[in-house]
Amino acid sequence: MLSATDPLPVRPRRVLVAGVTGVGKSTLAQRIGGLSGIRYTEIDALYHGPDWTVLPTFSADVDTLAGGDSWITEWQYRSARDRLARAADTLIWLDYSLVVTMWRLVRRTLRRRIGRQRLWNGNVEAPLWHFFTGRDHILAWALSTRHSYAELVPRAERENPGLRVVRLRTPAETRAWLATTFVA
Repeated sequence: MLSATDPLPVRPRRVLVAGVTGVGKSTLAQRIGGLSGIRYTEIDALYHGPDWTVLPTFSADVDTLAGGDSWITEWQYRSARDRLARAADTLIWLDYSLVVTMWRLVRRTLRRRIGRQRLWNGNVEAPLWHFFTGRDHILAWALSTRHSYAELVPRAERENPGLRVVRLRTPAETRAWLATTFVA
């Protein structure tokens, strides 16, 4: 597993960004796409249909994405993780502290809900009361799944010998890694 200061032997072409919900996977993936010219595909847009249903084309869309020459997406959804990891050359793991992760998630959720931001296929975040009281709200999900990456990422690295894993532990490490990995 590489750290923020370890150089990559080759420039990434098929990139996954992993981490708990709300940590900044999509933001980083978009940023890498902009710096590298790699096409970014938001995996949530492939997954979520109207009323938060799973799109019937999700599996086929993941296969099409994974078969491409270059791409970047988030590493999520149990049904897609293994296929994407087999096809990727680089996995970037945002392994930030609980404080950073929760602050980002709360801020994002409030911004989306208060602004009534339309997400994939017209979906919007749950009402604010659910955010604070619902047993399955996004904060509870983040708390219950945040440690799963400590098992998932090393397993993906073991099972996919061509997969380079970069573990970034702070936003400052991420900024430094971007500056050294995607310089002109």
